[in-house]
Amino acid sequence: MTENIEIFDTSLRDGSQALGVNLSLADKLSLTEALDWLGVAYIEGGWPGSNPKDEAYFCDVAKMTLETSKIVAFGSTRHFKNRPEEDGNLKQLVESQADVICIFGKAWDLHVTDALRVGLDDNLAMIADSISYLKETTGKPVFFDAEHFFDGYAANPEYALSSVEAAAKAGADRIVLCDTNGGGLPESIAKGVRAAKERLGNTGLGIHVHNDCGCAVANTLAAVAQGVVQVQGTINGVGERCGNVDLTSVIANLELKLGKKCLPEGRVERLTTISRLMWERMNMVGPLNQPYVGKAAFAHKGGIHVSAMARNEKTYEHVPPDSVGNTRRILVSEYSGRSNVLAKLENRYPELKDNPVVAQILTELQERENDGYSYEAADASFDLLVRKHLGNYTATFELDYYRVHGIGTAKASSDSVEATVKMVVKGKSHLCVAEGNGPVDALSHAMMQALVESFPELQDLRLIDYKVRVVNSSDGTAAKVRVLIENRIEQERFVTIGVSENIIEASFRALSESFDYVVLNLKK
Repeated sequence: MTENIEIFDTSLRDGSQALGVNLSLADKLSLTEALDWLGVAYIEGGWPGSNPKDEAYFCDVAKMTLETSKIVAFGSTRHFKNRPEEDGNLKQLVESQADVICIFGKAWDLHVTDALRVGLDDNLAMIADSISYLKETTGKPVFFDAEHFFDGYAANPEYALSSVEAAAKAGADRIVLCDTNGGGLPESIAKGVRAAKERLGNTGLGIHVHNDCGCAVANTLAAVAQGVVQVQGTINGVGERCGNVDLTSVIANLELKLGKKCLPEGRVERLTTISRLMWERMNMVGPLNQPYVGKAAFAHKGGIHVSAMARNEKTYEHVPPDSVGNTRRILVSEYSGRSNVLAKLENRYPELKDNPVVAQILTELQERENDGYSYEAADASFDLLVRKHLGNYTATFELDYYRVHGIGTAKASSDSVEATVKMVVKGKSHLCVAEGNGPVDALSHAMMQALVESFPELQDLRLIDYKVRVVNSSDGTAAKVRVLIENRIEQERFVTIGVSENIIEASFRALSESFDYVVLNLKK
């Protein structure tokens, strides 16, 4: 029988404590819908009463209809001097209307004596009183996060176990063992879970770890192996300091490697989508090499690797990319072999399999990369390079000259830059002038004026990203720069590249290839 593991997502609370993250109320409500779409069991929305945003969140989320997830309100045990019914924090939790309440309490005697500055027995009473009050008042499930449990168990095993025992006897539905400082290793995590399980019997255990020593995923899997039934973490591992455990990796490992059931049927394939949505909402860029869901997770560059995968994809992929909603990427570079080029071209130009032009493409590719180009991300430019070798490339225009004016003048910071372009399009000469917010914008407008009469489909082209990187920094201000321009037309996004010692020239080359790509591939 497949074992079920409850997924408790705390991205909206613990994840919000990460450096540089500030989710708006709209963000939190949108991500709640997305997490429910993923199918997590619990969504921890925040700490009622701690700030106006979280108060508004619990008010608004109560009006939403969720399919799979229950909303959790987070808080602490009562204050030492308060009776439970008089404690403002507990009152806010009761009034939150959340489906579940999760409170944390101290399991490490050091925190009891040095942080709370109360007696050890007083702390146990605070834990028990708070849980009993919440259970009796709401009739809803109550979870207890045993903060710093593993550090506490290492320092004073009996007291750490007494803290979770007090919570269990008070009626906590889940006892969540926390590696709050993130310094545990798999062996110590497993040892602590075994001890808690022996003391508590059938009480359901959970695990909540941070990643300060880089072992969060391994520690979580070690805890699951010892019998915990709930995993707490965040999408992408975003959280305070080095972050929480990354639920995308945990879920994928549990479902695809260990045969556990974490999400409703068919939902694990949504991991890549939810990962990228979370990065976008947090206004952050995730690591390319993030396991399972990163853009490089199934990217292959070495020629030998790609050659082997052409025979059997399992040779260099531990799971199929689509099992987590990701895609395979075959990269072409100076390290590529014939296999990379063929794999890259397989869908668009299947007839090239035995064509000697592949060797010519590879040779030019290596020469251009030596000159500063990089086609790993510039698929559109790579397509144009191939077209030139196949003889089915026709330039969109013939350039006479271009000039950019207004750079470096006293009023350049406030005035628009002006660009002049003279080019021949379908045999007709055009001299166009346009203003823009910078040289690239001005050039783009001027070129568009000259081209749109002959190629009206270009009107829908939109620049959405622009990146510049120095290629050979040792050359100082004479260094080459590499410009990558990402465009969107309708639902397609594509990237072109330009390289030059002159940043405007590099930008012009990338812009030109953007127009060429649209006309040659997307013409209506």
